[in-house]
Amino acid sequence: MKKIILFIAMSLDGYISDNKGSVDWLKGQGSDDEDIDTYSEFKKRIDTVLMGWNTYHQIVTELSPNEWVYSDFMTYVITHNKHASSEQIRFTNINPVDLVKSLREENGKDIWICGGANLVQQLVNEDLIDCYHITVIPTLIGSGIRLFENAKSEIRLRLLNTQSYNGMTDLIYERR
Repeated sequence: MKKIILFIAMSLDGYISDNKGSVDWLKGQGSDDEDIDTYSEFKKRIDTVLMGWNTYHQIVTELSPNEWVYSDFMTYVITHNKHASSEQIRFTNINPVDLVKSLREENGKDIWICGGANLVQQLVNEDLIDCYHITVIPTLIGSGIRLFENAKSEIRLRLLNTQSYNGMTDLIYERR
């Protein structure tokens, strides 16, 4: 069965974006020469990406407007907005919990939960995330969109690995 993996970055105080939805603070404390490319290793494990509309919209309008950066994967965008799907991007208003349960039964590689907070929260509340790969960015934002908010119940995790580079820390947990 496919694993459901949350691979995301957050500020030290737990936010995935500031009050304006900006993520321009997603960087380490020094030069890019000090960065470790954890994404390249991670993406070998997945073939499917799930994201909410706001995450998708930010990618195509701000972060990478000229190129779809997830072209190696099948992407599902959870939205009530009407858009025509393509070969690589499927827009759907299916309940994300039902979609994840269905996708994890298919053959293939793991599923990446890319964001945003609403999608993450729905899956956390149903305890559907198998692995939490969270990069903590050395920035205090003070307010914005929290990664974890109002969980329905406690979820116990086991720390698998940590690594630090350029002031950032990767925390990798799995469900106990």
